[in-house]
Amino acid sequence: ATGDVAGTAASGSSTSESTASSGSDASDTSDTSEEMTISEELISIGDRVHFDFDSYELTSEAKSTLGKQVTFLSSNPSVRITIEGHCDERGTREYNLALGESRAAATRDYLVSQGINPARIKIISYGKERPAVIGSNEQAWKYNRRAVSIIN
Repeated sequence: ATGDVAGTAASGSSTSESTASSGSDASDTSDTSEEMTISEELISIGDRVHFDFDSYELTSEAKSTLGKQVTFLSSNPSVRITIEGHCDERGTREYNLALGESRAAATRDYLVSQGINPARIKIISYGKERPAVIGSNEQAWKYNRRAVSIIN
């Protein structure tokens, strides 16, 4: 079946275009999975870690998630990432930018300690400027205290 799909794609775009309306689900899924495999894989293993209030210390759960990222990055040596540090809405803008930077740095430092080349990792802090969840309660805040790994 794999040969048939490859043969259809190689035989000409007119065939692909004519079947696009009737078979778009299959071809779109195939195309999308080929283009997004790396990003989807990172998201599926865990692209983010969360932090306790006013802390940049990695929890055991965070280290477990980062261990999966180490495996992923080791298996994909050409992948480079940016780690975004985020905070909840409490505290000043300046304080949260510094805390977000510390969270991103702690995440990077852990990956590096596990053998990932630091040249593959950039960090940035958004402080409290990009909340994942809007709200002024612990339920929202716990999701906003995070570091997110994004493929460059």
